[in-house]
Amino acid sequence: MGIMDRFRRKPAETRASGTGYTAAIMAARESWLSGSSGLAELTATVQACVSLWEGSFAMGAVTGTDILDRRTLALAARGLALRGEALFLIKAGRLVPVSGWDVSTFDGLPRAYRLSIPDAGGGRSATALAGEVLHFRIGSDPAAPWSGRSPLSRASLSAGMLHEVETALRDVFRDAPVGSQIIPLPEGSAEDMAALRHAFKGARGRSLVIEGVAQATAGGMNPNLGQRPEGLTPDLARAQVGEVLRAAREAVALAYGVLPGLLNGAATGPVVREAQRHLAAWTLQPIANLVAEEASAKLGATVAIDAILPLQAHDAGGRARALLAVIEAYGRARELGLSPEEMAAATAMVNFAGGGDGA
Repeated sequence: MGIMDRFRRKPAETRASGTGYTAAIMAARESWLSGSSGLAELTATVQACVSLWEGSFAMGAVTGTDILDRRTLALAARGLALRGEALFLIKAGRLVPVSGWDVSTFDGLPRAYRLSIPDAGGGRSATALAGEVLHFRIGSDPAAPWSGRSPLSRASLSAGMLHEVETALRDVFRDAPVGSQIIPLPEGSAEDMAALRHAFKGARGRSLVIEGVAQATAGGMNPNLGQRPEGLTPDLARAQVGEVLRAAREAVALAYGVLPGLLNGAATGPVVREAQRHLAAWTLQPIANLVAEEASAKLGATVAIDAILPLQAHDAGGRARALLAVIEAYGRARELGLSPEEMAAATAMVNFAGGGDGA
């Protein structure tokens, strides 16, 4: 190399950007490995609860804005159920879902965001002020009110138990010699015993172990006495795996606001309706109110989301009886000559004036 070659400019080295395809795949892989809670996110129980949240939000009745469509509500519900928070960028009259973000706060309130927006050919980065995004979150801790926590992370013990039990059952049915037996047979030559061992096949093609009777009875006078096939299938009933698995599933369902009776195979119609009302009134409607409050603050309009009436999660018979009682009360008020102001004051005393979506 000559002395002038040392001063020549080297060609620019091209590197993959942090938001390219490789970075997106690595981020997706890391999210799949760790998850939002780290445990039990791929179990059927959790996915059933998440599906209930998704379906309920997708059926929710939104008033005050057209930007919160059903697809966006379903994405928000899944993010809230698995991550505890969901974030959307407000852009040109629509909401763009965000896969990852960093937040800057002041007095515990978000001030600015650095966003990672997913795309099919690789994501991109963007920055936005707090007023330009919708940040939904639940289960916030006072130490970090700008972030949310999923029900799984708040019930890590139950989720961990469910994860461990299902993993143990998977390992048992994958590795244990289910269906295999030890069959005692009279002693023979080594070739005959080898042929017998290869003739018998257990579960998943494994050879059955054939025990020599002479070795089993220490060469006694009655080698066939008391000999019977011995199964190698693990006794899971003594470990009470079914009870532990059922308790873990019920605990995870309760963490999502789903009554355990809904998971019972013998559940009847009244139980299903009561579980539906409980989920909608005590879990989904408060979360819908939080979403509506965030949307009202950022979109400049009064937004309301009803997660009870569209699901028919109310007592139709009780409402019919209440309506009949109200009509009779109004008729009795007319007979007594009460003024409209007096009737309004009376209904306000029993909270009929305020009402409520879940009343």
